[in-house]
Amino acid sequence: MPRSLITHPQGYDEFLRNLKQRIRTAQVKAVFAVNRELILLYWQIGRGILERQHGAGWGAKVIERLAADLHREFPGTTGFSRTNLLYMRAFAAAWPEEPFVQQVVGQIPWGHNLRILDLVKSPQERQWYIRRAIEHGWSRNVLVHQIESGLYRRQGKAQTNFQATLPAPQSELAQQALKDPYNFDFLTLTEDAREKELEAGLLEHLRQFLLELGVGFAFVGSQYPLEVGGEDFKLDLLFYHIRLRRFVIIDLKMGPFKPEHAGKMNFYLAAIDDLLRHEDDQPSIGIILCKSKNAVIAEYALHDATKPIGVSEYRLTTSLPSNLRGNLPTIKELEAELKKSKTRK
Repeated sequence: MPRSLITHPQGYDEFLRNLKQRIRTAQVKAVFAVNRELILLYWQIGRGILERQHGAGWGAKVIERLAADLHREFPGTTGFSRTNLLYMRAFAAAWPEEPFVQQVVGQIPWGHNLRILDLVKSPQERQWYIRRAIEHGWSRNVLVHQIESGLYRRQGKAQTNFQATLPAPQSELAQQALKDPYNFDFLTLTEDAREKELEAGLLEHLRQFLLELGVGFAFVGSQYPLEVGGEDFKLDLLFYHIRLRRFVIIDLKMGPFKPEHAGKMNFYLAAIDDLLRHEDDQPSIGIILCKSKNAVIAEYALHDATKPIGVSEYRLTTSLPSNLRGNLPTIKELEAELKKSKTRK
């Protein structure tokens, strides 16, 4: 019998709805309890290393040996690498008070803590970003964008009426904690609206910028649907350059460049050339805008690429034929516009 024809007793739908909500809330509470214990463990390990290095004269090489011994004892985990042990030591040095670690810092995933350690040097500013991340449920990518756009300086140093409560089950922070790799090692919903809103805002700003350049860009679509082999795909931005007679695909990545991004762009270019390109059109161009990139990884990823693909400022103007240069905005121009957009938010 089709599901639509099955009758339920009175009050069943409301009971099911409440039950789903309770399950989601319990999941979030459980994962944040695990996260808090994990963060406290990392802090205790870091503090132990600091105390022995300062008091007992342990040298720097002891961390390398400790990492090897812990790996032998716990071969299935990745959280006790030399790099992570060094982060634990820096983490303990940054937060000397255990109650603050338990009550506040332990509410954000380890990856959030690492980004704050790397990008923010002032203790007061670090506390501000931690509290804001909890209050607003920022994902890791949104946290990095807010730090790099100078949100702390732009909004002043006034404290909020922060209360140490769990984020809503739908918050990006909760989702990030559920998927945090260190939590997987220690013991595992989609990214919610905030990061998507940030990405959508950047894409809209970029679309307007390209159209205002007046160098021949015609807007084809945002989240342009593409069907290949019975499966659906979406292109972040698709333009047609009238003077160059080429389609231009822009793919925005909120995180750092990964090799698979180049493969996906190559797939998009092949599909567009096959499905949309007219016989008089030139081969399409792909531009990948990432939060950051490792030049070596980008070089290997694009080494044998036969289609013109630009990653950050790395390859676009050197891989394109000379008649294309000057007609397309440089990656630096695109990135500058994205930074302006983030600053205005």
